[in-house]
Amino acid sequence: MEIVYERCCGLAVHQRTVVACLLVPGPAGAPSREIQTCGTMTRDLLALSDWLAAAGCTHMAMEATGVFWKPIYNLLEGNFALVVVNAQHSKAVPGRKTDVRDAEWIADLLRHGLLRASFIPSSPTGPNASCAN
Repeated sequence: MEIVYERCCGLAVHQRTVVACLLVPGPAGAPSREIQTCGTMTRDLLALSDWLAAAGCTHMAMEATGVFWKPIYNLLEGNFALVVVNAQHSKAVPGRKTDVRDAEWIADLLRHGLLRASFIPSSPTGPNASCAN
């Protein structure tokens, strides 16, 4: 299968934890996987961002689980190309019962360009925001 993004990450997002699976090119063409679990506080997410940036990650994907994805998206959107996907579109394979497997599956789908991004409206506080009453 064609590789669309060589350095990408899949996130399994929950209320108190985020499991990240980073895929980078490995020896003999097989991807090298690195797994990291972090908290959802700002300092934890910034450390996650630093780790991914140091590894050369360019794209990230996560499922839109409740509202838990929003702070992650807001903190990371300027540093990576982010894809938020509908959980119904990425959970088509049975048997993934752990956060690590979820993160790996999302990373694999992203790597091959098989995820469809959800629409995320632009921030109303950006430089082009209007002051309509």
